[in-house]
Amino acid sequence: MDEKVKIFMCEDDENLGMLLREYLQAKGYDVDLFTDGEAGAKAFPRNQYNICLLDVMMPKKDGFTLAQEIRQLSSEVPIVFLTAKTLKEDVLEGFKIGADDYLTKPFSMEELLLRIEAILRRVNGKKAKDVAFYKVGTFVFDTQKQTLAHGNEVSKLTTKESELLSLLCSHSNEILERNYALKNIWGNDNYLNARSMDVYITKLRKLLKDDPTIEIINIHGKGYKLIAPPPVE
Repeated sequence: MDEKVKIFMCEDDENLGMLLREYLQAKGYDVDLFTDGEAGAKAFPRNQYNICLLDVMMPKKDGFTLAQEIRQLSSEVPIVFLTAKTLKEDVLEGFKIGADDYLTKPFSMEELLLRIEAILRRVNGKKAKDVAFYKVGTFVFDTQKQTLAHGNEVSKLTTKESELLSLLCSHSNEILERNYALKNIWGNDNYLNARSMDVYITKLRKLLKDDPTIEIINIHGKGYKLIAPPPVE
């Protein structure tokens, strides 16, 4: 790779953090490591990162809070949570914030590497293939900037929200199959990813609620359908 991918890592277990950093550096990545959420929050705005790896349970500032602050600064950078917490509620909380993946400790470094590569491949591939704009009722969806404009009001979307809305728009007034969407955006169709997609569908419905001609409906046993009037030329 011509320019190294820059990774932002916040992990309070110094031994694990150093091991992961050394491993990822050996694989050609540039890694900045921080051992608490507060230090990470101060450092993040100073650089441009391609992906974030965040421990959930950290001193001074936990990973969920840090992720929310990162999302305010960047809706595009992918976020992966590294945590010992396995409760489904915690996993769903991570996805609600806008996480791209969730890795439960203990995990192998090889698995982490594969997930990083898959996320970066998906994000970079999407940027190359996406339609630039979609007209959705009275909304204008900019897929490159990941914004949804309604009149003078502009909402910034997370990467997952943008990817899901792009799929819905490309299948406008058609059924978007649930498994296809899960594999296309999350890489697999397991239970937790399915639950997280439901969360994102709910968020998109709220973002589009100001136009009554638009609706995202559930098609039982199949998937979703974006109901929207055809764009006026």
